[in-house]
Amino acid sequence: MSNKYVVVDLETTGNSPKKGDQIIQLAAVVIENGQITEQYASLVQPSHSIPPFIEELTGLTDEMVATAPKFSEIAKKVEQMLEGAYFVAHNVLFDLSFLQEEFKMAGLAGFYGPIIDTVELARIFLPSEDSYKLSDLSLNLGLSHVRPHQADSDAYVTAELLLILEQKMKSLPLLTLKQLKDISFGLKSDLDLYLDDWIQWKEESHQSLPSNLEIDHGIALRKSQNKQEGKLNKSGILYPYTKEEKEAYLQKVFKPFESREGQYQMMDAVYKAFISEQHSLIEAGTGVGKSLAYLLPSIIFSLQENERIVISTFTTQLQDQLLQKDLPLLTQMIPMPIKASILKGRNHYISLAKFIHTLRSHDDNYDTCLTKMQILVWLTETTTGDVDELNLSSGGQLYWNQIKNNRMLFINDKDFREKDFYNRAKKQAESAQLIITNHSMLLSDTISDYDILPSYQYAIIDEAHHFVKAASPYFGRMLDFMTVRLTINKLGLFEQKEWIFQLEQLLEEVGVSNEVIHSFEVNEMMESLHTEMDEFFYLISKLVQKSSPKKSKLVRVKMNVQNLIAKYGRQMDIQVERFSSILKEVIQMLTARLHAIQNGPSPIAEKSQPLLEDVASAVRELEGYVNSLDFFFKNSQDSPLASWVEVDLRAIQNVTSIYAEPLDVSERLSQSFFTKKKSVVLASATMTVNQSFQYMEKELGLEGLPCTSQQIPSPFQYERQVKMIIPKDLPDIKAVKMEEYIASIAEQIISVAEVTKGRMLILFTSFEMLKETYQLIKESDFLSEYAIFAQGISGGSRSRLTRNFQKFDKAILLGASSFWEGVDIPGEDLSCLIIVRLPFAPPDDPVASAKAAKMKRDGGNPFKELAIPEAVIRFKQGFGRLIRSNTDRGVVIVFDRRIKTASYGKAFLQSIPSVEAKECDLNETIHIIEEWL
Repeated sequence: MSNKYVVVDLETTGNSPKKGDQIIQLAAVVIENGQITEQYASLVQPSHSIPPFIEELTGLTDEMVATAPKFSEIAKKVEQMLEGAYFVAHNVLFDLSFLQEEFKMAGLAGFYGPIIDTVELARIFLPSEDSYKLSDLSLNLGLSHVRPHQADSDAYVTAELLLILEQKMKSLPLLTLKQLKDISFGLKSDLDLYLDDWIQWKEESHQSLPSNLEIDHGIALRKSQNKQEGKLNKSGILYPYTKEEKEAYLQKVFKPFESREGQYQMMDAVYKAFISEQHSLIEAGTGVGKSLAYLLPSIIFSLQENERIVISTFTTQLQDQLLQKDLPLLTQMIPMPIKASILKGRNHYISLAKFIHTLRSHDDNYDTCLTKMQILVWLTETTTGDVDELNLSSGGQLYWNQIKNNRMLFINDKDFREKDFYNRAKKQAESAQLIITNHSMLLSDTISDYDILPSYQYAIIDEAHHFVKAASPYFGRMLDFMTVRLTINKLGLFEQKEWIFQLEQLLEEVGVSNEVIHSFEVNEMMESLHTEMDEFFYLISKLVQKSSPKKSKLVRVKMNVQNLIAKYGRQMDIQVERFSSILKEVIQMLTARLHAIQNGPSPIAEKSQPLLEDVASAVRELEGYVNSLDFFFKNSQDSPLASWVEVDLRAIQNVTSIYAEPLDVSERLSQSFFTKKKSVVLASATMTVNQSFQYMEKELGLEGLPCTSQQIPSPFQYERQVKMIIPKDLPDIKAVKMEEYIASIAEQIISVAEVTKGRMLILFTSFEMLKETYQLIKESDFLSEYAIFAQGISGGSRSRLTRNFQKFDKAILLGASSFWEGVDIPGEDLSCLIIVRLPFAPPDDPVASAKAAKMKRDGGNPFKELAIPEAVIRFKQGFGRLIRSNTDRGVVIVFDRRIKTASYGKAFLQSIPSVEAKECDLNETIHIIEEWL
């Protein structure tokens, strides 16, 4: 086997050699016997000019390559270097396709040896990395990468990465390496050949299994950390009432130390709420440091009173931040052991039994192969089994759905139960002083008939402005075509050899006759279920399409369920009844079979237990669908509901979903949660409207309960850090056609971007407007040197788009919905924030519309009491994107003139930090920005 590797990186004029894009820089690094032995780099002269975007990305210009050799002049040298070697690159097919095209043009045969993709390799052997971009990997692994997107620097760092990945391979058990090789045939890389060398080396070196690993059920696992379990005990620790006492704690971990009055105020407010057994609402401005402001008093109170405290967040990202960043600081402050644990929903944890079961099946699907390999490596590292530790592709997420944990009904193997990651997390939570969870898990525990969380009387709700939004679906229902189809497809038909077929085989194996229902009847029943499911969703989607406005440009249409029932009730009743009836028949058939197998004459083999668990899980899902159909179409509800159908007109049936949510969850939250707890502290940076907590108190159901509230201002000096501008030369959006308005804002954006040099985040309330604005800006060609990223167009998640935006000096990011909060871009990367429209709920929002209609019937003023408060809170979240530290400076531009001209505009301006809002024309705006930045 070859032990020579040539690591190659290219810079090119574009992405497609078939369309004439060419190499402008080539670098190669040779590795032999684990050492870098040779380096080669050359600029390459292309036959056409380098596009501006590539110049911005790489720093390479036409002048720099004008005197460089053509590829044909260096082709032979490159071919000789590659002889007898592995071809290695970061995203190998990109580099190889360019080289092969250039070799062909030079009259050479090209490279046909083994290849290794370091992206693929890093995904497998570093399964928990946040990003597999070369620059991100080099930063996280401590590799020097001073000139990203320069071929010589990229190639050298890729070579160093390969050597690190080889060390990781060497550390893995022989069993794991052999299992990886068995799965590797579906990959891009020739990893089977590559692994052969390491397997041989491992066998010859006779290494014993590392002490922190064990072999169980044929896979290598990290041994669990045997944390001491026990009861909570009281402690004599004292609360730091004075500023000096608080600083004594904080100075242990913060050097240099920065005193924050707001943080001390919040600590006192949290501690006071706990000792007085009151609920409390705390709005803490950006920069207060609220995580430690509630963690420190929480742990001290817990130690003093022997009380468990649950800390709930809206996002799992904040959960992880608390556990990995903030709690370690807390342990350095407190002079005694702190027991803290994180507890997420069951489907966050892997089922080892299911994973082992799927390892036996050979799947050529690329994502499945890759994900299996990632998990094999990850199981030698993880002590939690939590999927949030993994970086999975979208295809990998689909595979995870097959192996995630759910309620174990049939697995009686004691070893599996002891190694069940979810049960292990629950045990740790039972002995913890602080339990970190999320709103979803906390609400599940609140409404469930059985305990999910250990008993507690005190809680912190962080990101509290999301608590009502998180609660509403828990008291409602959702039924969508893709989810239902997935469940039914997993059961399958006999000829597909899925769960139904496997269940029939198992009946024979355990000696159970199929006298209840014969196999051919089961298959007919499943065929009917497929048919009725298709007919039901087809009818619903067609009725929505028929009822929607003919000239609407909307891609996603929302329709009130009650309106559909009023128009097409008879048609819908028949189809609902047919679908519901066949669901009940299938549930009865599957339940009877599961019962027969459980009570059969022969024991159930271990290998069959995951199948029974899967089928039992499918039965529960089918029962949920029946209940949802009754909920939507048959039963009249005691409390008012918003119920609606959503259809994507581009794929009518495939994207059809039915929803129902209560219009008001305040009473349920009050009765099922707040009245049952001694003290709940709710914290957020955005809770007040016009300096009042009244709206939030009402929404949460805290009116009439013992509850305090406190606003703690941000320590940032906004009047010195922010300029706020409202353009006065933009047309009134309601006075002109939408096309004219979008053309006007695109012109403003272009002009402002040229002054700010990009570094701009633009927040929209409509994806349609975002898309049209993006297209106008791109078509204008005025910003051709800028990297422009748009949500829903550029591709990638919010965090990926944000990271990409930060990589470029001249960058513009257009976002809607989720970009109004949770985007953190500190420093000079963001200097300008544009808010296109005040963020009122769109007119087709079924929940907002239903709430408004009910409020109007009850004699209220829905615009004043509902629309404005929700828009103000959203506006505050958007405004908070700009200033993230006390050294940030920037400009906020609000295109929506209603903030100045409408009577309600004051509510928006008075709810943000005190900043003068200047009305300016475009020339004045540019002048102010030039002077300010």
